[in-house]
Amino acid sequence: MKLSEYKLGELIELNDTRNDDEKFTLDDVRGISIQKIFIDTKADMSGVSLKPYIIVKPDAFAYVTVTSRNGGKITLAHNDSDNVYIVSSSYVVFSVKRPDILCSDYLFMYFNRPEFDRYARFHSIGSAREVFSWEDMCAVTITLPPLSIQEKYVRIYNAVRENLRVYERGLDDLKLVCEGFIEESSKKNPARYRLGDFIQASTVNNRNLQYGADLIQGVSSEGEFMLPNRDTGESNLRLYKIVNDCAFVYNPTVLNTGSIAYRTEGLCIVSHLYIVFYLNEEGRRLINPLYLFTYFRRKEFGREVNFRNFGSARPEFSFQDMCDVSIPIPSLEIQESIANIYKVYQKRKSICEKLKSLIKSICPVLIKGALDEAHSQEGN
Repeated sequence: MKLSEYKLGELIELNDTRNDDEKFTLDDVRGISIQKIFIDTKADMSGVSLKPYIIVKPDAFAYVTVTSRNGGKITLAHNDSDNVYIVSSSYVVFSVKRPDILCSDYLFMYFNRPEFDRYARFHSIGSAREVFSWEDMCAVTITLPPLSIQEKYVRIYNAVRENLRVYERGLDDLKLVCEGFIEESSKKNPARYRLGDFIQASTVNNRNLQYGADLIQGVSSEGEFMLPNRDTGESNLRLYKIVNDCAFVYNPTVLNTGSIAYRTEGLCIVSHLYIVFYLNEEGRRLINPLYLFTYFRRKEFGREVNFRNFGSARPEFSFQDMCDVSIPIPSLEIQESIANIYKVYQKRKSICEKLKSLIKSICPVLIKGALDEAHSQEGN
């Protein structure tokens, strides 16, 4: 079995069918993330005509030509669903025209490697806006194993992706169960209690005096601790607040749904701008902290935060605002049930993240494996 070398332009063709009859609506509009997947558009579509939008049929590809300020990646996705999407006319849409030579899933594996991101960035041309054009895409040289070998390695790739989809569907179900459980218990026990009676802020003296920058954490929009997005000078570390286990942490200027974290992984330090609070003695007696954290993760809480935010240029949700929140407090038995569901949710989420990481790293391995297998068979 021989390895064959092609210019990609010999194997793919441009698709430029427009949504002229407006058959496809706002529900069909998609953008593309740097994770190389189609996503619901984040653009303001008010008054935007959908006629110029390009149709992306199943098995087609779409990409954004601009690669500058894009995290070192090319924004590209493969429509592996049965749905038809439409994308902005600034995107390039194409499909495989030689399926007898090239499997589209194999091509996506080829695109989904850091090596191709680096190639696209290196070959992008421009000053203010660097562009990887359709001509640049067609000029890519690709070495292909026989179609049977491509399909063999695609099956491995798709099996990993299907596992990820199963876990992601399970995540959504568990989240709905958690939220439904809280909603149902709230209806059965309509009494609500002021949160300020059960929490206390960390004291101003509880500042960092000895811990190094390796313990600095921020809070993501997913409600998780993470490394901060910007470098922090060592001289400022004395101002940082200490966070111990069982603490809740949030930034009062950016708090929204999900962007409050609950510490369970040992001591860390956070910016003095963050608010850190704990359940007080009465709170620990009546409230399961994981139940409270699950309550904070609900969209309804995010809407309450946005409603209560005070300020113009920088709205702020202060600790006093947090204290004024009223919450339902069901029995500890019900709270524990909700907390246990949340623990399962977190475990499944961790598995999802590992699978996503595996998918990112497996594409270069599978492409190399396919080429090596074809090369070894070529020598026999």
